[in-house]
Amino acid sequence: MADSMMKYLVQVEEARQAAPEEGGPPSAGPAYRCAAGSGSASPPAVPGLDSCWDIFRLSVEKYPGNPMLGRREIMDGKAGKYTWVTYKEVYDTVLKVGASIRSCGVGKGGRCGIYGGNSPEWVVSMQACNAHGIYCVPLYDTLGAGAIEFILCHAEIEIVFVEEKKIEEVLKTLPNATKFLKTIVSFGKVSSDQKEKVEQNGLSIYSWPEFVLKEDGAEEKYELPPKEKADICTIMYTSGTTGDPKGVLISNKSIIAIVTAVDEFLSNSNEEIREDDVYISYLPLAHIFDRVIEEVFIHHGASIGFWRGDVKLLVEDIGELKPTIFCAVPRVLDRIYGGLQDKYSTSGFLRKTVFNVAYKYKQGNMIKGSKHEDAASIFDKLVFAKVKRGLGGRVRVILSGAAPLSNHVEEFLRVVTCSHVLQGYGLTETCAGSFVSLPNNMSMIGTVGPPVPYVQVRLESVPEMGYDALSKESPRGEVCIRGDTLFSGYYKREDLTKEVLIDGWFHTGDIGEWQHDGSLKIIDRKKNIFKLSQGEYVAVENLENIFGQAPNVDSIWVYGNSFESCLVAVVNPNKQGLERWAETNGVSGDFASICADPKIKEFMLEQLGKTGKDKKLKGFEMIRAVHLDSVPFDMERDLITPTYKKKRPQLLKYYQDIVDDMYKSMK
Repeated sequence: MADSMMKYLVQVEEARQAAPEEGGPPSAGPAYRCAAGSGSASPPAVPGLDSCWDIFRLSVEKYPGNPMLGRREIMDGKAGKYTWVTYKEVYDTVLKVGASIRSCGVGKGGRCGIYGGNSPEWVVSMQACNAHGIYCVPLYDTLGAGAIEFILCHAEIEIVFVEEKKIEEVLKTLPNATKFLKTIVSFGKVSSDQKEKVEQNGLSIYSWPEFVLKEDGAEEKYELPPKEKADICTIMYTSGTTGDPKGVLISNKSIIAIVTAVDEFLSNSNEEIREDDVYISYLPLAHIFDRVIEEVFIHHGASIGFWRGDVKLLVEDIGELKPTIFCAVPRVLDRIYGGLQDKYSTSGFLRKTVFNVAYKYKQGNMIKGSKHEDAASIFDKLVFAKVKRGLGGRVRVILSGAAPLSNHVEEFLRVVTCSHVLQGYGLTETCAGSFVSLPNNMSMIGTVGPPVPYVQVRLESVPEMGYDALSKESPRGEVCIRGDTLFSGYYKREDLTKEVLIDGWFHTGDIGEWQHDGSLKIIDRKKNIFKLSQGEYVAVENLENIFGQAPNVDSIWVYGNSFESCLVAVVNPNKQGLERWAETNGVSGDFASICADPKIKEFMLEQLGKTGKDKKLKGFEMIRAVHLDSVPFDMERDLITPTYKKKRPQLLKYYQDIVDDMYKSMK
């Protein structure tokens, strides 16, 4: 195993045996870095590149006239073409906004919040913070007022930029947030009622045009302070599946390291970002995944176009913008896959046959080692070009992150999209992408690939879950990461920092398994383990990954506890698949009533049982009762985080009566 792994990995440190004393550190496998690149532990120093501000400033110097930020013009309620502002125009606005922030008494080391969907104003506000060494504190667009108030107070935010439609959410935090908060800036207009309420609480509020021009002509009065690599540039609050959000302190050094690492990874893959590349900004900028990608684009003088904020209009925005790089979370790619599957499965016999022949032929050649562009060029033109046009026609790289992408979805999209489909892995604490799968390598489907440059990784054994990092055949354990991309700690939570940062290694809480080629597969979550009444341990995330592969399952939450001897589940079924089965099996009604039909539940249990047997699950790991919810797990009911991770305590609270009924029905 070790020799074959060396194709993509280089060992940098020996394995560690378990400590003999009770409670000592467990065993750990060797530490590795990626085999590609210079092999240095840190990126090479670039003169003048010491901060996030320098990433932007240097691009303004190099590409002043390049289009930087674009949005669709709305004329008479209809969306037109994208209109653009150049790097130099953005820079000039940033200096004005920075001077206005300083005039409000906020300087280097101060805290500035940004709350709202992605927009040019979001990026301008962020760059104004970068210019003056102010901590940029993003607030998730999907967080409720409780979390907004917590972050405003916890981060000691003095000024907050807010999307116009979100101002009311901020006003709900008054007067509690006024201990630190002194200024609110709308990305749009301000109503007279809002102005009155803000001023009653002793704060100031500005519309965007007012604030941009507040210090017009006086920008030079506010000299830009020196900034160093070790300085914190952002406090990014993780949404958290339990408890209050944690403020992750991210330094300039970490952002520069990950931008350089992504650059080197793409260069090694012959897919460098070019100044004519175009990115669609729709994943939340308040999340590290999108923030890093946009920093990479800015670094190369490339263009960022913003969606209109409506998921129903995303495909239309993509068609107009024609991006070249498309980043997504699995839920978005699942929808694309489901739409394509439905389209081709309901098409005529000839069209369906041609598609299946083309798919099998191209898939077979890609498995044999052909590059996607060479595997079936004639079928690309005749069959798959239509799929590519659905994403604007120019996408060459699709990058999935934030959660695991199903194998069948990844393989399908690799074949039909005529572009590289890569899966990445990372956390806010590691500045996003610590691993990325390699292009034109079908053996890496279902994995997150090897580590990116400047990241070192090892697995640490988890004996209570049966994971051995020193196994010769299948090393498994908690993924631990070291390097310049790591965060600087949790803000005001040194206790939590010490729990996860040990001897320079960040303990992710995710369980990984090294593959024979040196790629990593995420197979479980360390904390998502519980004991059934008969004493058997259940690793629930692993089971959800397995049952999620069952036909007609879009999403699944598996539950059990130490008072029960078996597992139950709530499933979000695939609408098209279930409706087709219902039609051919005499079940009628709308989707909600189909989901409630006992015949359908029995069918779903059979599907889950078959998948469990195929994957050789033990008896206690099988699902014994199921509830089908026609409404997908969503943020509105607080069931998932903004990155689509399940919030297990909230899921249990929401479905408690249903869970109780499922257990009662089996007794």
